[in-house]
Amino acid sequence: MSDTPTDAAPLPGGLQEIADDFAAAAQDELLELLLEFSDDLPALPDRYADHPELLEPVPECQSPIFLIVEVEPHAEDPKAGTVHLFFSAPKEAPTTRGFAGILQEGLDGRTVGEVLAVPADFPLRLSLTQAVSPLRLNGMSGMLSRIQRQVIEKSGTTA
Repeated sequence: MSDTPTDAAPLPGGLQEIADDFAAAAQDELLELLLEFSDDLPALPDRYADHPELLEPVPECQSPIFLIVEVEPHAEDPKAGTVHLFFSAPKEAPTTRGFAGILQEGLDGRTVGEVLAVPADFPLRLSLTQAVSPLRLNGMSGMLSRIQRQVIEKSGTTA
């Protein structure tokens, strides 16, 4: 049985497909699916790998993770700007890397409006409450809130 809200609105960006994949997976397959996202998390580009001080820490995570958002502006509509996400997470932290991988795959290249439309309860929609601790899900919530705050700051929009 899924712990995903049944009356929830569809998720923006590529997150709905990811949430659907998690909801369709058997309970014993959830961590394996999460590990796939961990393995697929791209390395930082040199401009950030060489300057880690530019990345923001996410203290809600049990493992050290850092992120930064870039926004390509859109001339006529700030909410149509394109968002790019970058994460630094150690290979020894596969759960944290998996959460970062989900957010990176689901939101990188999406519009400012799509990223800001992600509801705060998104981590709960992944059907992972039986597989990972609430503290770990809180870490993913911390990543999402920092991403959205940086998007607002860098795009000049409001939520």
